[in-house]
Amino acid sequence: MNSTSENNRFYGNFSLSIRGEIYPLQRPQILGILNVNDHSFYDGGRHNSVDKAVAHCAQLLEEGADFIDVGAVSTKPGSALINAEDEWKQLQPFLKELVQSFPQARFSVDTYNSAVAEKAVKTGAVLINDISGGTLDSKMPEVIGKLKVPYILMHLKGTPETMQNKAHYENVVKEVAYYFSVQLDKFYAHGANDLILDLGFGFGKTSSHNFELLNYLAYFKTFFELPVLAGLSRKSMIYKNLDCSPDEALNGTTVLNTLALQQGADFLRVHDVKPAREAIKLVTLTQN
Repeated sequence: MNSTSENNRFYGNFSLSIRGEIYPLQRPQILGILNVNDHSFYDGGRHNSVDKAVAHCAQLLEEGADFIDVGAVSTKPGSALINAEDEWKQLQPFLKELVQSFPQARFSVDTYNSAVAEKAVKTGAVLINDISGGTLDSKMPEVIGKLKVPYILMHLKGTPETMQNKAHYENVVKEVAYYFSVQLDKFYAHGANDLILDLGFGFGKTSSHNFELLNYLAYFKTFFELPVLAGLSRKSMIYKNLDCSPDEALNGTTVLNTLALQQGADFLRVHDVKPAREAIKLVTLTQN
C-alpha cells in the first residue's frame, strides 16, 4: 500500500485562509451540521431555539467538529427558495449568539443568497457553504471574491423544489465536471480563492448517480486540484437502500464516509461528529 506522502490522495497539499491565517488541511475536516430551522429532513425543529442551538453546538465542538455549519433554511427535496431578507431574519439571532458564545469556533453558513453570505461573514462566519454553487444567485462569485473567505461550491441541477424531477444525465460524471468547470471560472474571474468542491449527493440525482459519483470522488479532487467535501450524512441514498429511516442511518453513513475518505475526501459534513472522527482516525492509520 502506498503511503500518504506517495499518493497524496488522502491529504493533498491544501490549506485555507481563516481570519487572515493559513489553516492547513493536514487531515480530513469535519463540518458539524447545525440546522436552526423546522424543516430539515433529519433534525428539523430539534435546534430551533437559540438555547437549543447553543447547547448542540457545544456538543458538536466537544465531539471534535472543526467547523459548525449553520443552516437557517431547509434545502431538502421539494423545498421552496427563500429570499435573503427572510433567511437573514431567521439566521441572524442564532449566528450572533453562537459567535459570541464560542469565539474560537469556526462557523460556516449554509446559504445560496449572496446578501446573507456577506452579512454572515461580517457577523463572524469564516466559510460559506452554497448548495447551488452560485447558480441561484449570480452575485455570489463577486461577493465571495470580495470577502476572500473559503467557499464550498456544490453541484445542483435545478432548485431544491425541482431537482428530483431533473435527475436525468447522459453521463453524470462528465456533466458534474462540466458544471464545476463553468462555475469555477466565474469565481476565479472575481478573485475567489479557497474553493472546495461538493458533488451534491442527493441533490438532483438518483441513487445510482450518487454511488457513481462517490466512486469518482478521487477523480474530481485530482482533476480540479481542489479539496472535496462529502455530504452523505443520513441521506436517502443510505436509508432507502437499507430500507430504514434517517434515524436508523448512522451505520450506513459511517460506511459511506469511510469510502469517501478512502477516495480522498478532505471534508465530511455530518450530523454525528464522534463516529466521523473515529472513521477519520482509523482510515488515517491505513494511509501510513
